Amino acid sequence: MKHFKTFKIAATLVLASTLLFAQHPKIAKDLDGADPSSNVDVIIQFKHPPTEAHHQMVRDRGGMHKKSLDLVRGALYSVPAGKLKDLADDPEVEYVAPDRPVTAMLDHANPTVNANIARQYGWDGTGVTVAVIDSGIMDSHPDVQNSKGVSRVVYAEVVNMSDGNDTWDRYGHGTHVAGILGGNAAESTGSGYTRSFLGTAPKVSFVNFKVLDRHGAGTDSMVITAIQHAIALKSKYNIKIINLSLGRPVMESYTLDPLCQAVEQAWKAGIVVVVAAGNDGRNNSKGTSGYGTITAPGNDPYVITVGAMKDMNTNSRADDQMTSYSAKGPTLFDHLAKPDLVAPGNKIISTVPTALGLTNSYPGNRVATSYYVKGGTSQLSIYYFELSGTSMATPMVAGAAALLLQKQPSLTPDQVKAILMKTASKNFPVSTIATDPNTGTLYTVYYDLFTVGAGYLDIWAALSSTDTPPAGTAALSPAAFYNATTGMVSLVFGTNVVWGDNVVWGDNVVWGDNVVSGTNVVWGDNVVWGDSTVAGFNVVWGDNVVWGTGTPSGESTSIAIAGEN
Repeated sequence: MKHFKTFKIAATLVLASTLLFAQHPKIAKDLDGADPSSNVDVIIQFKHPPTEAHHQMVRDRGGMHKKSLDLVRGALYSVPAGKLKDLADDPEVEYVAPDRPVTAMLDHANPTVNANIARQYGWDGTGVTVAVIDSGIMDSHPDVQNSKGVSRVVYAEVVNMSDGNDTWDRYGHGTHVAGILGGNAAESTGSGYTRSFLGTAPKVSFVNFKVLDRHGAGTDSMVITAIQHAIALKSKYNIKIINLSLGRPVMESYTLDPLCQAVEQAWKAGIVVVVAAGNDGRNNSKGTSGYGTITAPGNDPYVITVGAMKDMNTNSRADDQMTSYSAKGPTLFDHLAKPDLVAPGNKIISTVPTALGLTNSYPGNRVATSYYVKGGTSQLSIYYFELSGTSMATPMVAGAAALLLQKQPSLTPDQVKAILMKTASKNFPVSTIATDPNTGTLYTVYYDLFTVGAGYLDIWAALSSTDTPPAGTAALSPAAFYNATTGMVSLVFGTNVVWGDNVVWGDNVVWGDNVVSGTNVVWGDNVVWGDSTVAGFNVVWGDNVVWGTGTPSGESTSIAIAGEN
């Protein structure tokens, strides 16, 4: 039986049917334009785990086996583009997708989410290991070492070897993420400092998978390889969480996307996967005011997808606002309600040594010592750096998950997700105005289901909760469904879900009445789809949604690393 949460749309809309993959149902649409005489790197997923016979089948068509990706019943191959249809016609082939590029996407933020209260009660991430799949972690930084100066990175592996066979972070993004998640403020704690840049879970251990190069770029196959290895090393290093502050545009349903299939396998293996929502919330290229811009693999229903808030440079939650750049749901193709929740992600100060890709490209983001050192000057810090984006919000939530698992090690990923969503703060205004500091453009941000999800991360509320859903329940993000006959939109839940109407919690408890069904919040005349309701709706659900001129942004660009400054 399915459960529905229904709310009315302001106008009658027409849902157009979408014909996907007209050329070949097993070939990803973004391979259509490949030169038949060229070779392309593709991930081929098979109906059964690939054997040497499968690899030989590809070789017989001029292909070359480059890497096994057993996690998704597939492998990475270089094949002549002209042979793709012939390959897809093989009955053993499930789906053929390109090896797509992926890129990377605390002083006030830490108390805003009540992590400081958690530390007062001893919850600091001790005993929990988080796999950071990113540009590497520069573990020479004192903040990611223990009190004796020993690195808390218990295992490191280079997957992207374009910068050499080492795990050093040449970009800086991974080190920044690690500091937000688990930095211990070694270089900003003591009598000589006015501010300390503590991570959410300052005693976690790290597993470092380097998949992004000095420019913050990698590929699907690199991320899948890292996830595959994290699952294999789960028991050895007690890996409980994977942090993915990276992504790329959604190009097909999560049921076909190999990157989404990989994160699902990690989830099913008992690892909480936390993913950035993306930074395309200002994208109005399709007339949707940034709706429908969640990136992969944040479009997968299993994972915890995180959007970014502004802490407004204060310790109070009361004045915090949603960023205008944080990507919004529903997801393309599957129309899932994403993000799942939001956390501070704007102007976050964290660990990054100098002379890395980001510090060289954005020297103005280095923190002046006067900001946190007594008697400090305008001299720029060699330890701390400021960045904005959903990439920064994601490790806030990953750190919160680490604290929950320190307190209750037996929690399943679904239980962790459900607790974080249920206890998230749901006290939002109807809307706020944000200004792009670079262009002066004004953006109206509405606090609806597809913008803030279940609400604003509250770590202490999560740790204090005694209402734990029973093991075995699922916490998959629901889909939004439009019924053209009734003019109603519903959230569709599968059976035995945590927040089904009569299972564990009512829908209004998880998402909050004002978030889901407020008359002027989700489906108000000028809220979700702007002035042209029908046109906006068609971009997300209609027959011109999926491809338009390309990806949701009309381009093939990846997630931006910085947002509002």
